[in-house]
Amino acid sequence: MNNVAKKNFDIWKIVSLVILALYGLFLIYPLFKLLYNAFFSNGVFTLEQFQKFFSQAYYLKSIMNSIKVSVLATLLTLIIGIPLAYFYQMYDIKGKATLQVIIILCSMSAPFIGAYSWIMLLGRSGVLTKFIESILPIRMPSIYGFNGILLVLALQLFPLVFLYVSGALKNVDNSLLEASENMGCSGASRFFKIVIPLCMPTIIAATLMVFMRAFADFGTPLLIGEGYQTFPVVIYNSYFAETGGDHNFGAAISVIAIIITAIIFLIQRYVNNQFRFTMNALHPIERKPVHGLKAILINFYCWFVVLLAFMPQVYVMYTSFLKTSGKIFIPGYSLDSYKFAFTHLKNAIPNTFIIGGFALILVILLAILIAYLVVRRNNAVNRVIDTLSMVPYIIPGSVVGIALVMAFNKKPLVLAGTAAIMIVALVIRRIPYTIRSSTATLQQIPMSIEEAAISLGSSKLKAFFTITVPMMANGILSGAIMSWVTIITELSTAIILYNLKTITLTLATYTYVSRGNYGIAAAYATILTLATVLSLLLYMKVTGNKEISF
Repeated sequence: MNNVAKKNFDIWKIVSLVILALYGLFLIYPLFKLLYNAFFSNGVFTLEQFQKFFSQAYYLKSIMNSIKVSVLATLLTLIIGIPLAYFYQMYDIKGKATLQVIIILCSMSAPFIGAYSWIMLLGRSGVLTKFIESILPIRMPSIYGFNGILLVLALQLFPLVFLYVSGALKNVDNSLLEASENMGCSGASRFFKIVIPLCMPTIIAATLMVFMRAFADFGTPLLIGEGYQTFPVVIYNSYFAETGGDHNFGAAISVIAIIITAIIFLIQRYVNNQFRFTMNALHPIERKPVHGLKAILINFYCWFVVLLAFMPQVYVMYTSFLKTSGKIFIPGYSLDSYKFAFTHLKNAIPNTFIIGGFALILVILLAILIAYLVVRRNNAVNRVIDTLSMVPYIIPGSVVGIALVMAFNKKPLVLAGTAAIMIVALVIRRIPYTIRSSTATLQQIPMSIEEAAISLGSSKLKAFFTITVPMMANGILSGAIMSWVTIITELSTAIILYNLKTITLTLATYTYVSRGNYGIAAAYATILTLATVLSLLLYMKVTGNKEISF
């Protein structure tokens, strides 16, 4: 009888219930608290906060500003990123391995660092501004406001389009392109009539990710926007303006943000369904050598775009070694900024790796389990888990932070102000990347391999972790590296949850940028960039992959 019970016992049902309970506690409950605070004041139902929002043109304009800058930034990233991916996959580009690493680095730094860098280059007292105005009788256009936000976001986010489309092009069968060429369709015509339609599902997915990242970013407009207010900035300011008393208005604005991003997500899903198909490249595209003027133009485009995007980071690294006097750079070089960085706020560096490391471990473990439940145990409960895992993907980080503070700032469970709440936030926000990549990999592994291990006496859980998980390694690692880099550069959620004991490199950088202490900020930003570079190199070393794509 005991043997029969043991045989019928299904550990995966327990795993499903535990994961569902975790999502209930750390996602559904905080969102419920957010909704409650938005619609109830002192226990009484009211729409007063929403009336306040929609009755003032200032708040409505902030939504339109965010949509405007996000749409245009997304269009620019597509215009830049799709041709770049096409050239990269179709032709032999000089130094293509280095080119891709730089592209990834461009996308992996926090957007506000790009804003800060461009201010130092093209701001009112920027290096390039002074240089150009000293040799030419012109006045440089302002980098601040809408133009600056658009520039920073476009150059920051086009690498995401590049990585997505590069991955799609690897699945295009070369025989399709050869057939089109035999029928007289080549060059630009082939690009628009064959390549773009074949990559359309991936392009739509990249469009959503770029739009969501641009819409949710508040560090860039906060630094470089000046009078151009965007919706995430309004959310942040409204919440902290209310901290002395009622949080209802901040909660109401957060609910509006969720509704907007959910609508955008549903539109994307509908459009994506119209282009859904699968590709299997029996004969993958092979890069062709290119010569003459065509080679010059292709190489120039690729390297010009990438170096332009990377230039601000290089300048930040350079300024981290300059001498400073207060907030001003003075002639000469020094390591004083690094000495200050390691002496003051010395918790920032270990916190980044300790908090981020714990979050990454949980992300990997939960993502593996959720991927298995979704692919191998497709039932109602696991479909709910799959849906819940994607909810944070469409919610701005600042909203997640506000919801967690509202949920866990009072007994019975007080997490506000602790490292634990930051870990929870990072796991919730960044787990979708690893889940998607793990799910895609697991779908390609036959169930029969696992069943064979079970028939030989292995338990279901042991068979999964000893047989299936090692076979999923590449998918897990590719999602984990994306999760890790976004974890260590997270700002929008962390800035609401942190205190001096839990400050990270990204928060320290932002703190000193906002104070105008550019030398110290540059030192922290350089350390963060170095951590990103080492993460990418480690990933390439462990997996043996020389190229990264999503």
